[in-house]
Amino acid sequence: MLTCKHTTRLLSEALDRPLGKREYLALRMHLLFCRGCRAFRQNIDFLRQASRSFMGRDDGPT
Repeated sequence: MLTCKHTTRLLSEALDRPLGKREYLALRMHLLFCRGCRAFRQNIDFLRQASRSFMGRDDGPT
């Protein structure tokens, strides 16, 4: 089973590249049992959505 440190690294890497099958399955297994890593994943998802919506907005002078 993955450590939390390895899991958070994989969650971050998954934003930039597709995970291999073994990595994906190990990650999913860890997330089933670790509340802290699930919260970390939710935070990453929130920040990603917030940055996407911010970048799509043009608040500059007209």
